[in-house]
Amino acid sequence: MKVERPSEADAFLAAAEPLLLCDEARHNLILGLAGTTRDAPGLYPRREFWVVRDGKRPVAAALRTPPHNLVLARPAEDGALEALAAAVTDELPGVIGAMPEAEAFAALWAERTGVEVRTTMRQGVYALTRVEPPPPVPGRARVAGAIDRELVLGWWVAFAEEALHEGAPEHDGAEAAVDHRLEAPTSGFLLWEDDGRPVSLAGWGGPTPNGVRVGPVYTPPELRGRGYATALTAELSRGLLEGGLFPGGRRFCFLYTDLANPTSNAIYERIGYRRVCESAEIAFR
Repeated sequence: MKVERPSEADAFLAAAEPLLLCDEARHNLILGLAGTTRDAPGLYPRREFWVVRDGKRPVAAALRTPPHNLVLARPAEDGALEALAAAVTDELPGVIGAMPEAEAFAALWAERTGVEVRTTMRQGVYALTRVEPPPPVPGRARVAGAIDRELVLGWWVAFAEEALHEGAPEHDGAEAAVDHRLEAPTSGFLLWEDDGRPVSLAGWGGPTPNGVRVGPVYTPPELRGRGYATALTAELSRGLLEGGLFPGGRRFCFLYTDLANPTSNAIYERIGYRRVCESAEIAFR
């Protein structure tokens, strides 16, 4: 097996897409990140890519936007993860990927470097192709604009502080990430308003060839339990599929949920999201 190190995202995608598109939902994060680094290189000034080939066929792939974790694809052959781990020379803070490949890579990395590994989050990866209408709730959805920047930024940070660990990408570079989403044609934020007041937020971004990732979804604690997030996520997903919020529409939407939060899992399943795999974020120390 041979390990290639593409220098740019377009070359990485050209080499790795035959592997990644075999399961686009499973690989939505790595596909979305690669596409974002290609289309908005200033958002991730540092990026690294790896593709393992057996002959001409890609059998493993990974990327990293330092200082963040390695993002891993599912290997197509035995021995591909070993070749990948041997080729990574970075001092990795951790790895994120679907199961079982994330745990398999972590075990290889621990054996190779002597680090301890600790799973910091387990998530469900969900996909949707058709929206099941939720019960009606008061209010309506609208697209967030530049005038909403401070509100969106505050809720983005609040989501990260509540749902994610310190050092996650949503913590670092929050202003740049929010500004990118507000300006890019293939990402953005939807707000649910009740009686003219914003009460819930849902974002989208990281498009793949046929889909797009939904998140974050955030409602302030004092406004939860009223159905706002369910109605908003359904409206956002419908707009992405049908083209009202994404040029040309999408075949499916993806999202990640914390497996330790059964409430959010039930909300998304109620409107048509189905779990396709489980993902783990594993820290090295």
